[in-house]
Amino acid sequence: MVIRVQRASSAPREDTSAVDAATSVQTLAVLLQAGAVPAAAWRHLADTGDTHAQAVVARLDAGVPLLEAIEAEGGAWIDLAAAWEIATTVGAPLAEVLRIIAETVRDAASAADDVRIALAEPAGTARLLLWMPLAGLLLGFALGFDTVGVVMRNPLAAACVLVGLGLVGVARVWTRRLLRSARPGPGTPGMRAELVAIAVSGGASVERALHLVATSSLSEHEHEHEHEQSHRISAVLDLSRAAGVPAAELLRASAAQERHAARVQGRIRAARLSSRLLLPLGVCTLPAFLLLGVAPLLLSVLGSTPIPL
Repeated sequence: MVIRVQRASSAPREDTSAVDAATSVQTLAVLLQAGAVPAAAWRHLADTGDTHAQAVVARLDAGVPLLEAIEAEGGAWIDLAAAWEIATTVGAPLAEVLRIIAETVRDAASAADDVRIALAEPAGTARLLLWMPLAGLLLGFALGFDTVGVVMRNPLAAACVLVGLGLVGVARVWTRRLLRSARPGPGTPGMRAELVAIAVSGGASVERALHLVATSSLSEHEHEHEHEQSHRISAVLDLSRAAGVPAAELLRASAAQERHAARVQGRIRAARLSSRLLLPLGVCTLPAFLLLGVAPLLLSVLGSTPIPL
């Protein structure tokens, strides 16, 4: 049975780099395989200048349990804490488990980087176009038109500016939501299946392995798509029993497939984003450009042109 200690008060670091975590975990695996005890391995890693290891050691010196000290780093370190907890509970080789976690985190980080690179171009274009209405407003000043005077004197011009600014605000919020929905989600794809594989390969029964993962630190942080992942793991375990194939290998293959699917789906979302960003452009940005840049200029010209009798 896994006993959960009270969570440390330190807030998780949201900017944790998965690549840095994978490198640190790989180094920990080497130190443990060389015979270092866990506390000494963390201190050796901290002595190399690893900031996350230094933070973990500082918490250990303050009396925080090791698992809580690791979890407090947030991000991929929560995966490490869950794997560390399960490995020590079932007696799996900790160094080998850390190597697996390092490879998993590095693979997931590579997939997330591919998605971010694919999103960079449409995101940059969208942010640039959001400045177009304000650029139109500045164009009037550059051409020498008394845009401010027209807005102050003409209620119609003032209404155009107010509506245009409102459309700019709507376009910004709309664009941010589209970009947020296309970004990779939190967590490491396939990590739950990897943890079950670790528990099973350590000698735990399938039922105990599932219980250990369900009560691990990963389940405390990861709630999105949890039912879908549990269903996928159950299907793999059913196949293992029916075919007489070791469950650990099938689970790791399923985890790798899940990471590949996350990479493909991320690229698809990035490709769709380019067309979806045309909606706020056509509905909000272009009308805002006309209202802020063109309408005051036309009203200024009309106001300065004498009407023939």
